[in-house]
Amino acid sequence: MKTFLKIALVAIAACAVPAYAKAEKPSKTKPAAAKAAPTTPYSTRDDVMAEADDIAARRDLDREWVRQAIGQARMLPTVVRLMTPAPRGTAKNWAVYRSRFIDPIRIRAGVRFWQANRQWLERAEAETGVPAQIIVGIIGVETVYGQQMGNFRVMDALTTLAYDFPAAHPRAKERAAYFKGELEQVLSLANRTGIDPMDLRGSYAGAMGMPQFMPTSWAQWAVDFDGDGKIDLFNSPADVIGSVANYFKSFGWKPGMPTHYPVRFNLDSVDMNALMAPDILPTFGVASFTAKGAVLEGAALQHNGPLALIELQNGDAPASYVAGTENFYVITRYNWSSYYAMSVIDLGDAVAAALNP
Repeated sequence: MKTFLKIALVAIAACAVPAYAKAEKPSKTKPAAAKAAPTTPYSTRDDVMAEADDIAARRDLDREWVRQAIGQARMLPTVVRLMTPAPRGTAKNWAVYRSRFIDPIRIRAGVRFWQANRQWLERAEAETGVPAQIIVGIIGVETVYGQQMGNFRVMDALTTLAYDFPAAHPRAKERAAYFKGELEQVLSLANRTGIDPMDLRGSYAGAMGMPQFMPTSWAQWAVDFDGDGKIDLFNSPADVIGSVANYFKSFGWKPGMPTHYPVRFNLDSVDMNALMAPDILPTFGVASFTAKGAVLEGAALQHNGPLALIELQNGDAPASYVAGTENFYVITRYNWSSYYAMSVIDLGDAVAAALNP
């Protein structure tokens, strides 16, 4: 694995601005880095430099190298702004969200990607049970098949989110701790491979490559699917396909299980509070689900496993609902959003339909 990572990261450094200009987690279509006046480097922050010393000690890294790497990073106000949650009361709108990803340009690009990489998609599905359309949906939503991979310096993005995460976020401390871990991981990878971490480019959240893997995801789940001796999530569709499939398999994808079923309600008996309480976590067996007023039909009545009521708000219009399975929940482990998961599913289905009209 170390050899794979070394070669892969050297490849990343070589394509500092890769084939895609490079494409959070809310929408995953990453904006380009803002052209703003340079901010003060983190080398001037005593608290950050103290943390750099701590990282070096815990990760057994050279102290001066870590101080220099983190010290070169600069706070990006654009990253802070993009990670700041929308004001409370902002209505979610599934139709608008969906329209950002399911469009003719993205569908056509998906067809081309599927046609060019059919053998890898078929192999990944055979080995992991993850359907080709789900893999295609992920890559399309994330980066339009490598066209929008992001051009933020990963060190700038991760250092900003580790030490200047927006305080307005309801989970600010937790998220800042998460990004500190990602910063440590990218430093460890760079140190082992001998590359300059400042050469890495990605999203405003620090995600990299066609599938927008965070550094920890790259280390844990990326695979050398084409067997060429390196893991390259920037330029190898095979490695991207295999890695996405491996990610879902590792999070418990169940081969052959649908992601969701249609659902309607018995208005005389529905207990929406009880159905919505677990949010997107599959909790109810079919009998329990229907006893609370959810109406299922056909194959859904034979489903073996827990279900969740998934609500997709439509602004001022009535919300849409589906019954999500464990596989729907697995998709949300890639991005913790039911809107994201449905976009992945719908884009994959749209590409499959266009591929075989």
